[in-house]
Amino acid sequence: MASFSGNTPRISSNTTNPQADYTPALVSLTILFFMMGFITCLNDVLIPVLKGAFALNYTQSMLVQFCFFTAYLVMSFPSSMIVQKVGYKRGMIGGFVAAGVGCLLFVPAAQHQLYALFLGALFILASGITLLQVAANPYVAILGKPETASSRLTLTQAFNSVGTTIAPKFGEILILGSIIRAAVGTPLTPEQVAENLDKIKYPYIGIACTLFVIALIVGFLKLPSIQAEDVQTDNNSNSQADSAWDFKHLRFGVGSIFVYVGAEVAIGSLLILFMEKYAGLTEDVAGGYLSYYWGGAMIGRFIGSAVLQRVKAGYVLAVNAGLAALLVLCAVLLDGHLGMYALLAVGFFNSIMFPTIFTLAVAGLGKHTNQASGLLSTAIFGGAAIPVIQGALADTVSLQLSFLIPVVCYLYIAWYGLKGHEQ
Repeated sequence: MASFSGNTPRISSNTTNPQADYTPALVSLTILFFMMGFITCLNDVLIPVLKGAFALNYTQSMLVQFCFFTAYLVMSFPSSMIVQKVGYKRGMIGGFVAAGVGCLLFVPAAQHQLYALFLGALFILASGITLLQVAANPYVAILGKPETASSRLTLTQAFNSVGTTIAPKFGEILILGSIIRAAVGTPLTPEQVAENLDKIKYPYIGIACTLFVIALIVGFLKLPSIQAEDVQTDNNSNSQADSAWDFKHLRFGVGSIFVYVGAEVAIGSLLILFMEKYAGLTEDVAGGYLSYYWGGAMIGRFIGSAVLQRVKAGYVLAVNAGLAALLVLCAVLLDGHLGMYALLAVGFFNSIMFPTIFTLAVAGLGKHTNQASGLLSTAIFGGAAIPVIQGALADTVSLQLSFLIPVVCYLYIAWYGLKGHEQ
């Protein structure tokens, strides 16, 4: 998370001891963010396997992301209530356990070959991730000196990107590299479907065991018991409004988060299928290339953190979104290999968008900042809605032309960076 000037809210804690050793807590949080990124990105590998096993069209295959990201819409506010009641540590433990249970449900889903059960398992898995997000983000911010909160958030978010970069390679080796592929125009036999689904369940059993072990370790760690104080804001913040929703830059910011997450997830979800269809790559090779999309976001996050200390956040956001729109448009207009490389490069420009939009949207909200944070978190539901919309367009027109949906999304974000964030 980059630091910005202006009306940026600051979170502090009256129980934080500057002399305390927070290393065990920060290590556990780093692992937490890594696992969140890893599990979320593994969906991109899961989609082509389920598409082939169940003979799904593009719309149906995008239900994977729909069920996963709908959890943010449904579970964000219940998760915040859980964390408020049981505390950060128990909230994180609960999130790990819930995510582990979701992973284990892949076993009966594979055994009974039920796509609906896979979707239900993904919703439970994502509910655990949502609880982890709600518990971990503020905990990182208040775990130590307020003036170093930005560096701590940057570090943990970087490890989230490491998880998203490694996951495609993991999926390529353990899943995509060994699945059976049907000949063109020929469906898989029931035996081949069963074998492919078996190759999905075993990695998720391993992930579930890892999550349960992490939950156990966190349970034994003596993490600081701290409570966040009311958000402090600059004196010129507007406190006369009745609700965060009264601020137009917050409303436009909610829309920006919605379309950003939707565009990022839609591109990541369809990249393997795009490379397979238009660049002639096999699924396992395409899965390996997917790491460049998420790896670009990791590199861009470090570079963007430095740039944003010197250049206005709105300008950086507008430039990145404009270039992302141009790259996706190239994928629509150019041939397969050039389009593939253009889409892979979009990941680099995605890197700073979420934290920049978030910071611009909550600037100057004063006492309404917490409510605004909840609204922005709920807008992550865009990762559910937009991939399904793009999948429907891919079914009715073509997969390549369906990428016009992310182009529109990025143009909206560019406008928000130029004008929409103004208070």
